[in-house]
Amino acid sequence: MSFFITSVGSGKGADLGGLAGADAHCQALAKAVGAGGKTWHAYLSATAADGKPAVHAKDRIGTGPWHNAKGEVVAKDLADLHGEAPLWTKQTALNEKGGVVNGRGDTPNMHDILTGSKQDGTLSDGDAASATCSNWTSSTDGSGSATVGHFDRTGGGAAPTSLNAAHPSRGCSQANLVATGGAGFFYCFASK
Repeated sequence: MSFFITSVGSGKGADLGGLAGADAHCQALAKAVGAGGKTWHAYLSATAADGKPAVHAKDRIGTGPWHNAKGEVVAKDLADLHGEAPLWTKQTALNEKGGVVNGRGDTPNMHDILTGSKQDGTLSDGDAASATCSNWTSSTDGSGSATVGHFDRTGGGAAPTSLNAAHPSRGCSQANLVATGGAGFFYCFASK
């Protein structure tokens, strides 16, 4: 396994404890299923802050190929992941336990995945509040949103079939992530 969707979020909406907290969450979930020997990173972008440059999700995840918990390839390389990605479907984009995540048409719908990214895997346009819920540290509504993708590649928004850049969330709280069609989940990739 070198890719999964988190089976649980932070529980605090889009406040993931920043990139470091999100990476630690990926690592902990992977460890719980016996895959903790790899270096896991969250597929999240972040704006420049505290003297550090902007971070692009595509630069955090290695070069592929990436396999799900059942050993199936979901994307061959970065070009495939950010292009057509024909192997990436609702049935292959699994959580770390090998389970299918609820998508559009399921109850509850949890297909919105936090990314803060454009379709090419780079940081979404806008400031930290509007694209990344203050670099994944905010769960406060009225102070921004986060760019989300649709793991099942269906639904609404500007780019409904995009796995990483479908539309912005309604807000940063857990309640608003749920109301938009998500659960605060994000993608984890083994970069090494």
